[in-house]
Amino acid sequence: MSETGGSHLLLATSILLVTYAVIISERFNRAIVALIGASLVIGLGVLSQEEAIRGIDFNTLGLLVGMMVLVGITKESGVFQFLAIRAAKFARGKPWGILVMLSIVTAILSAFLDNVTTVLLVAPVTLLIADELKINPYPLLFAEINASNTGGTATLIGDPPNIMIGSATGLTFNEFAINLSPVALMVFGATLIPLWWIYGKTLTASPEAQNRIMAFDEYQAIRDVFLLKQCLAVFGLVIIGFIFAHPLHLEPATIALGGAALLLLLVTFPLDPEKAGHKVHLLFGQVEWITIFFFCGLFIIVAGVEHAGLLKKLADWTLALTSGDFTVTLLAILWVSAVLSAIVDNIPFVATMIPMIKDMLPIFEQSGVSADQVVGLWWALSLGACLGGNGSLIGASANLIVAGIAERNGVPFRFMAFLRVAFPLMILQVLIASVYVWWRYA
Repeated sequence: MSETGGSHLLLATSILLVTYAVIISERFNRAIVALIGASLVIGLGVLSQEEAIRGIDFNTLGLLVGMMVLVGITKESGVFQFLAIRAAKFARGKPWGILVMLSIVTAILSAFLDNVTTVLLVAPVTLLIADELKINPYPLLFAEINASNTGGTATLIGDPPNIMIGSATGLTFNEFAINLSPVALMVFGATLIPLWWIYGKTLTASPEAQNRIMAFDEYQAIRDVFLLKQCLAVFGLVIIGFIFAHPLHLEPATIALGGAALLLLLVTFPLDPEKAGHKVHLLFGQVEWITIFFFCGLFIIVAGVEHAGLLKKLADWTLALTSGDFTVTLLAILWVSAVLSAIVDNIPFVATMIPMIKDMLPIFEQSGVSADQVVGLWWALSLGACLGGNGSLIGASANLIVAGIAERNGVPFRFMAFLRVAFPLMILQVLIASVYVWWRYA
């Protein structure tokens, strides 16, 4: 390696490690940290500005922005609160039944919305229901965190790691659903068993409290029926677009942004230009721009270490460690992804792993591993990163969002108390995923 190449490798690696360390410390906003790291990658000559721009995955960003706008408009209709109340009433006001039903609602919504948005919508209703029942809301909120990360595993659009993997590999919405939804369903069902032993037996409510839940009118939560119909129609078109994206030769970002534009047009069409402009401004404010700019900076930093050759070296080292055995590599990616995603945010971890796995693919293909098996490396990465988010309070953004909402309402979420229950449950989930990927791909 040339002297310049060696210095670039050292610079890129140092920027990556320092950026990760500062993000983990949570001392500064992660978007600011990522953008400073990206600026250093360009400013110190690791990448040119043109190379940095090529490193940004605009398909991931477009999909995220489009779905955020769609969800931001849809939540104004009140449909998510309607679903939560209906779920509680379906359980006849029984606390354990409510925990199960709210978990199911959370998992399903997280498969089609991003899981951070889902918990933002469901957690406040959960606190209201728990207050009416006079029970501790912690078990319900804990189960919803688990359900949001598990449900988000099932589809291309459910969790940011899947969006990143799909964009980088060209894997479709249907391929994600076919390969990941069966194991996500198994994991969700299996997790309810230990949750019953840990929390279920202690969740009791008086008949009077249950009757108060049954007296809720979920239809009062629907604030705008016409808006709801518009949102459901557009969401239906978007999901159909995802399903038929491959034969239509469309990328997920195009479909999501097209759906967002259509819904924006529908909700602003009756307004005069000034009010319409104000409405669009407010709705674009629903986009989590911190997340978007965090991704921009992160993509540039990872492009820097990839360009400098670090990820190729790590891929070669991993293959040497596993002796090039495909099954060992497959399970190693799953378990390393899960454990590290419980310790650090799974988004930067996945951003680093994607180019590493890309470097491994040709080696396995040349050694005779079939294409159907090789793609299992991506499913292992997805399962490890998404399920690993269940392992600790800092494992996924949804976990911290729920903890923040709970603590503002007087419900403490302590790191170690959460870890004692969450990490063993995550190990159980990854064991199930291990059997699945071994059986299906190895």
